[in-house]
Amino acid sequence: MIENVVIIGAGNLATQLAFSLFEKGIQVKQVYSRKIESASELAKKVNASFTNDLSQLFPEADLYVIAVKDSAIQEVLENLQIGESQLIVHTAGSVPMSILDGFSNNYGVFYPLQTFSKSRKIDFSDIPICIEASHATTFLELEKLGEKLSSSVNQINSDERKTLHLAAVFVNNFVNHLYSIGADILHEKKLNFDLLKPLIRETAEKIETLHPIDAQTGPAKRNDQNTINAQLKMLYDKPEYQKIYSFATESIFRLQQKHNHDLL
Repeated sequence: MIENVVIIGAGNLATQLAFSLFEKGIQVKQVYSRKIESASELAKKVNASFTNDLSQLFPEADLYVIAVKDSAIQEVLENLQIGESQLIVHTAGSVPMSILDGFSNNYGVFYPLQTFSKSRKIDFSDIPICIEASHATTFLELEKLGEKLSSSVNQINSDERKTLHLAAVFVNNFVNHLYSIGADILHEKKLNFDLLKPLIRETAEKIETLHPIDAQTGPAKRNDQNTINAQLKMLYDKPEYQKIYSFATESIFRLQQKHNHDLL
């Protein structure tokens, strides 16, 4: 049974996961970060000790959670000094579980599929937690931990998780970038981004009952060339936005045409 953990990392995901574990009665024994200030800040919020030295990690935790940027996982593993039977997981979407092989006999992946920010408290209760493990018993341990945090715990292998992460980049990172472009366009005309928020909420809520392609609206779906050309002209001084607009318009139209053909 996992009753205490060491959190390796103090970024967005590490912070919110530590909060959630702490609230569910799982003891956070220690927080590690390369920046001692970051480790200290998070540790104080979950009544944990802290360090910026991997050789000083608490040696007998039930679970070590590596929640650092993907490119830093290997370095962390190479500097860990814990027993070979200790349970280690990483939280990355695009990094295979096999990266942990050889550093412990007991390892897995604990991947919460969500966007995280340090400053925004998040409810884990409906966040899909994707689990992979080196052994069946390890999976059961991680599954029990996941079920303390969320109602959606899923057995997902490394290839499936990479696909999920790719899809997540489209629906989250790219969509949020488009919000930023929309905000910039409005800002130049001294219009408030709040005007778009009801539209954003309705678009998100529609896919609770509709497939995204059935929820699509707008000039690209209609192939409304008059509106499309007029809006491209409005972006004459922003060639990068024009490229994005043109590419997205063409992509929407082609996907809609394919969908309509498939229905025949």
